[in-house]
Amino acid sequence: MTDPQAQAALPADPPADSPVGASPAQPAPAAELPGPAATILAGYTFTGPALDLGALLWDGTCHADAQIRIPLGMLNRHGLVAGATGTGKTKTLQLIAEQLSANGVPVFLADVKGDVSGISAPGQPNDKVAQRTAEVGQSWSASGFPAEFYALGGIGAGIPLRATVTGFGPILMSKVLGLNQTQEQSLGLIFHYADTKGLELIDLKDLRAVIAFLTSDVGKGELKNIGGISSATAGVLMRTLTAFEAQGAEPFFGEPEFDTSELLRTAPDGRGMVSVLELPAVQDQPQLFSTFLMWLLADLFQDLPEVGDIDRPKLVFFFDEAHLLFNGASKAFLNAITQTVRLIRSKGVGIFFVTQTPKDVPSDVLAQLGNRVQHALRAFTPEDAKALKATVSTFPNSAYDLGELLTALGTGEAVVTVLSEKGAPTPVAATRLRAPQSLMGPIEAAALDTAVKSSSLYSRYAQAVDRESAYEKLNAAADAAMAPAAGQEAAEAPAKTAGKAGGKAAGKAAEGEKSVVEQVVGSGVFKSLTRSLGTQIGREISRSLFGTRKR
Repeated sequence: MTDPQAQAALPADPPADSPVGASPAQPAPAAELPGPAATILAGYTFTGPALDLGALLWDGTCHADAQIRIPLGMLNRHGLVAGATGTGKTKTLQLIAEQLSANGVPVFLADVKGDVSGISAPGQPNDKVAQRTAEVGQSWSASGFPAEFYALGGIGAGIPLRATVTGFGPILMSKVLGLNQTQEQSLGLIFHYADTKGLELIDLKDLRAVIAFLTSDVGKGELKNIGGISSATAGVLMRTLTAFEAQGAEPFFGEPEFDTSELLRTAPDGRGMVSVLELPAVQDQPQLFSTFLMWLLADLFQDLPEVGDIDRPKLVFFFDEAHLLFNGASKAFLNAITQTVRLIRSKGVGIFFVTQTPKDVPSDVLAQLGNRVQHALRAFTPEDAKALKATVSTFPNSAYDLGELLTALGTGEAVVTVLSEKGAPTPVAATRLRAPQSLMGPIEAAALDTAVKSSSLYSRYAQAVDRESAYEKLNAAADAAMAPAAGQEAAEAPAKTAGKAGGKAAGKAAEGEKSVVEQVVGSGVFKSLTRSLGTQIGREISRSLFGTRKR
């Protein structure tokens, strides 16, 4: 027996009157359900394409003919997937990502634990899968989905994903360095100066070079009219950068910078590409990878045009371990996140934050997450009980006792509420979720390596490029400034040897002890360099909400 809803979710043989992978609307068998359950189910009967999550749970019974779904057109209204460790959040992401891909919608997934790569390979039938699919009325067929695999800076298996320092911007860089508000503002001045003078900040050594110049005795005057930087703050910035590099962060910054439009691609067969960022190699640097994920979103926000309400998203972005993004975040950073989440919906991008409890997400962001899949919570401690109570308060009024239900849900079960096609919240529905059709676990390392190196993107991003930027320009100016000074000293050597003009010789010796930075700043070469660069730029580069920009 086949289930037409589930079968339609496969990439093959889509219904003629619906998009690839979409479930056609089905009448709700309300008469066969108890009154409250029938009312709940009526809220999930949609006229347009939708993704199937699973079957309704009511009074301890799973009703296979009562399907809980999400309208495809509402997936850019953002969402939250939450639950305690081991409750099935990762499989829920996999289930939704598969159906989005089948609908032609690209997906981005962060693979923190290394077990999402299986989405590219067909699943393996077994007794557990057979039992689950029978319970929820799912016609299951093993299927893999088109995927690209990325790795931050090429550390680990994946196409290297890099950002330039200037593209990353001062706010995100401050977050990843753990700077306070004063230090963040000072870093912003440094980025401002580099922009206006055309000193490209490609990698971390460029940023160090500009900080060193601007905090020298002569260079600090460059920022005099806009506040300047104290020596104490500059010292903190340099020490923090040094420690950051010592942690192995250098490969993450450089060129070629990743073009985030690559995340919007579809496969030749029309299915959406699933972009998987492999993070196991850097999972001990949570601030780094969580901030990089935010950079991807900020870059997309900057580049994508406004599209308003569309019938399907351009991209759905799953932000795993979301609490890492918000921990210790400055007010400016939180404001930028809130603005991005609020505005990126109109550009066709949906964001799902994935974390343990809704309280991990600031209320201003949580208020914008219209689709909710809440897995089980545990209440072993007073803090857990408080978190449970707070979670219950974020749901609409329900026919369930949510406080009791959320602690009793099994693995692969969740409480669901989504936005209907009219934008109104649907009734809260306890749901036994469907089984993913792809492999529920990682693929073999050899298969992953083959997939990475056979990608058309590998040759574009694999090899790092170190072109001329701020570091090289400042060093070149320094070398040019020192050459005339050396020639002049050589010409005056006979006079010094003969003991003539002793006072003048002493002055020359003191002049030779000047710092390289002072010589660079005072040289005609450097002045000519800054004048030409200033003319070339003409104005400060405008930046997005996070201060990010592209060259």
